[in-house]
Amino acid sequence: MTKKEFGRFGEDKAAEFLSKSGYRIIERNFSCKLGEIDIVARKGDTLRFIEVKTRSGFQFGSPSEAVNENKMRHIRRVAEIYLRARRLNPMRISFDVIEVSFNHIKDAF
Repeated sequence: MTKKEFGRFGEDKAAEFLSKSGYRIIERNFSCKLGEIDIVARKGDTLRFIEVKTRSGFQFGSPSEAVNENKMRHIRRVAEIYLRARRLNPMRISFDVIEVSFNHIKDAF
């Protein structure tokens, strides 16, 4: 499985989790010249911009640790473009991170 396929697999698992948790998936992989939002979902009156981080281990820390200040700023800018492009003015917005991790412990016992 390539890195891109692995990331897509994680996004599929995250979308499945959100749907089962009562979220309505509005859009996946919204892209513009500045970047991409993995998942846009709604629950109640909140529109959520969701970054999915998938890892196969913890050698580089937890998946969410990859969402640093620079990445957060970037996601906010792409979300602003999304809102303008879709002509949305939601009551509330939220920026979420979903961690998908697979930690294979070889020779554990």
